[in-house]
Amino acid sequence: MGKNLTSRTEDYSKWYNELVVKADLAENSGVRGCMVIKPYGFAIWEKMQAALDKMFKETGHQNAYFPLFIPKSYLSKEASHVEGFAKECAVVTHYRLKNAEDGSGIVVDDEAKLEEELIVRPTSETIIWDTYRRWIQSYRDLPLLLNQWANVVRWEMRTRLFLRTAEFLWQEGHTAHATKEEAMEEAEMIMHLYAEFAENHMALPVIKGTKTESERFAGAEETFCIEALMQDGKALQAGTSHFLGQNFAKAFDVKFANKEGKQDYVWATSWGVSTRLMGALIMTHSDDNGLVLPPKLAPIQVVIVPIYKGTEQLDAIAEKIDSLVKALREKGITVKFDDRDTHKPGFKFNEYELKGVPIRLAVGQRDLENGTYELARRDTLEKQSVPAENVVTTIISLLEEIQANIYNKALQHREASTQSVDTYDEFKKMIDSKGGFIAAHWDGTAETEEKIQQETKATIRCIPINVEPEAGKCMVTGKPSPYRVLFAKAY
Repeated sequence: MGKNLTSRTEDYSKWYNELVVKADLAENSGVRGCMVIKPYGFAIWEKMQAALDKMFKETGHQNAYFPLFIPKSYLSKEASHVEGFAKECAVVTHYRLKNAEDGSGIVVDDEAKLEEELIVRPTSETIIWDTYRRWIQSYRDLPLLLNQWANVVRWEMRTRLFLRTAEFLWQEGHTAHATKEEAMEEAEMIMHLYAEFAENHMALPVIKGTKTESERFAGAEETFCIEALMQDGKALQAGTSHFLGQNFAKAFDVKFANKEGKQDYVWATSWGVSTRLMGALIMTHSDDNGLVLPPKLAPIQVVIVPIYKGTEQLDAIAEKIDSLVKALREKGITVKFDDRDTHKPGFKFNEYELKGVPIRLAVGQRDLENGTYELARRDTLEKQSVPAENVVTTIISLLEEIQANIYNKALQHREASTQSVDTYDEFKKMIDSKGGFIAAHWDGTAETEEKIQQETKATIRCIPINVEPEAGKCMVTGKPSPYRVLFAKAY
């Protein structure tokens, strides 16, 4: 199984596209802009889902499900929200097809036009807040902490598997609170939760911060985010959490009786991460040999490949391996014994390296006689011989080591790719030559922000939440600036 991947240095974009397909993660579908997530790719997404879902429930959230279709009139109730999504909406206008009279095929029945068009959800704030109006009457009904796992559609002209597709999978949380303080605490807590997931499960170091006004979610008063840096020096927004104020409550007339018996509008948040995290996972850790997966998200954490001649040797290896497989599974480790007789060991080694399996064991007749296993780790490609009696403890330890190692490698790359500049000329040279995160002073105006984006294609990724006060001057206008913000080109 020849990998034949384009190298990252030769063409990073081509390397990514080839890897997604060759590692059996996803492929383009017959629907323009939409993808098919293949079983191996979906298995990774399921692990992400499971970890996040557990974290949501531990913080008091429950899952629900809301309709895919949203009446067009709902979107027009919150002005900035509809303006933010209007150009990305897919619209359903009819509810029936019929056979063409000339026998040419199926056509839309003109007499089956909907009285009101339906929007295929780009996000669910409007349909959910219309529902919350019926559910919330009193402070006793609050807080309402719901999440849904769903698909959404945002019409995209330029698509790339996982990173930007017309339809994608995600989770979206929508919460309602009695006070502004509670809602702000919720939005910020979710940002920290996302960061914990990214760093502890994805081995993805992130920077937590807030978005500028022009980069906020449509309809939000504050957007918290986590930003990651890919190997090519571009940033990727890995998750966002929004404080919506009372905007949607006012738009949909969601009021409650507070403890004093007075009517007040509810305070809201929304937050989400999507299958875009798959793209972040691939681009952060993988190499020219294929995927490198963090053990916590790898569908197969350990693969065992027998090396044998004839069924007699295979049976002997299988009998010996059976107890090892059971011992590993008892420890919660996902393990596969690949006894396919249709492929040679070399093919299998290549396949599992391409698919990023963290640990590979090779077992032959000589290994059985010596009481050892040849163990190879995917992150460093190093091999070692391990005594059979130590193999389970070695694997447990090594999985933890691999998880930490690939996180530290990504962190070192980010730190080496983060620079500070003081002048606009320095900034332009660095963004073109090196990329990465650039910390620079900005005067806080949308005009300067837009000028920088138009001239350099770099955007303000975030204002870090732990930003140090540092009086300075905007690199473009020379106006006063209280701190540096992070710029980068981004996906």
